[in-house]
Amino acid sequence: MILDRHISLEIIRPFVTGLGLLVIIFIGFSAARQLSLAADGQLDMLTAFKLVGLNTLITLEILLPSAFFFSVLAAIGRLYRDSEMSAFYAAGVSRARILEAVLKLALVIAIVTGFLSMLGRPWAFRTSYELESQAAAEFDLKKMSAGEFVNMDGSDYTFIAGDVDLEQGLHKNVFLQKNYDRKGRSEIIVAEAAAMPTLNPDQATRATFYRGYNYLLDNNKGQDMTLKFNELVVQLPNEEAQEKYRRKAETTLNLSQSSDPKDIAEYQWRITTPIGAVLLALIAVPLSRSAPRESRFRNVSIAVLAYILLFSMVSVLRTLIEQGKLGSIPGLWSAYALQALVLLVLVTQPRLRRQ
Repeated sequence: MILDRHISLEIIRPFVTGLGLLVIIFIGFSAARQLSLAADGQLDMLTAFKLVGLNTLITLEILLPSAFFFSVLAAIGRLYRDSEMSAFYAAGVSRARILEAVLKLALVIAIVTGFLSMLGRPWAFRTSYELESQAAAEFDLKKMSAGEFVNMDGSDYTFIAGDVDLEQGLHKNVFLQKNYDRKGRSEIIVAEAAAMPTLNPDQATRATFYRGYNYLLDNNKGQDMTLKFNELVVQLPNEEAQEKYRRKAETTLNLSQSSDPKDIAEYQWRITTPIGAVLLALIAVPLSRSAPRESRFRNVSIAVLAYILLFSMVSVLRTLIEQGKLGSIPGLWSAYALQALVLLVLVTQPRLRRQ
């Protein structure tokens, strides 16, 4: 227990510092983007800060394993440089025992990473999409000024309003037209007021009209129809938005039941991220080994290269799964099997076995 506490404290110190710096850098980058949108009037300040927080939560899925990997590398490397590892070995502590101590802390990081990946990240995506869609709807409301014809995004509808009530979020004295050229028909809606589109995951864009008339005009046979309504909801197809939003915001349980290659790739990414966090941490232990007065540049360079290669391999395999070129088995599991093999080679090769 003393050994576990000592090694854990040595790792936690640089981990907290490194993770804090990474989070601050990301918050600064994200805040610059969101605040610029707020300055343009596309977001209010509260929504901008909420989006910064949600985006930070999303990126923690990657920042946590990355910060922990480099923290293990720095902590164990320092123990080697200060000859503490030599003292441990002289006292009968084995390399397997060192790996065990790191593994215990790595499992805690893996649990937190898994929670973020399978629950926190989808929730953050859903919430951020809702905030963005609400902000976009409000911004579009401001852009669609009175007396101007507007082609509505994501559809072929043409819209014009006589007045705009920003407080209630309504257009007044509205006119909407859509032509169905293949069928030789046109649709016209005239209403006293309308609540224009809001975008939601897995739903079409919706516009609600109040107190008006819906005209269906047959341009060929002249068989027209007129409908008087008190409230009319018009669904505006938006397939691109559905594709963009659904997968990342979908629950892990629903993704596990899907046979779509892109859903499979997203699902495997979520459930294997904790495994990657553990393997990366354990790989950092043998990579951090050095003699007391030996330069650490070589080991650090190898560790950074290994980190880049391992993440790149996972990214490539994920793309292949999305494209249907790689099945769910072996899927992303092959990347982590290779990582486990790399770990085995590192802890058993002669150079790393000698004291």
